Amino acid sequence: MNKTDLVDRIAQEAGITKKQAKDAFEAVTGGITESLGKGESVTIIGFGTFSVKQRAARTGINPQTKAKMKIAAKKVPKFTAGAGLKGAV
Repeated sequence: MNKTDLVDRIAQEAGITKKQAKDAFEAVTGGITESLGKGESVTIIGFGTFSVKQRAARTGINPQTKAKMKIAAKKVPKFTAGAGLKGAV
C-alpha cells in the first residue's frame, strides 16, 4: 500500500473527500515529523511509538576501495510497534 492507496482508504472509511483525507494525512505525518525534529517522541496507543535515536560515530569501510572512513554521529528516527499492531501482524 502506498500513500495514494492509504489516502483513498481514509477518504472511503471516514466518508470525506480525497482532498480532505490527503490534508488530514499530511497534517498527521507533518506533526510527527515536526515533533521528531524537536527530539520529542510521539506515541499512538495501540499502534506504536516514533522516537529519535542517537547513533554514535564509528569507523566504516568503503566496499569499493577497502579504505577506512569515519562515519559521523547522527540522529535517526526509530519506530517501536505497539501491542495492537504486533497482535494484528
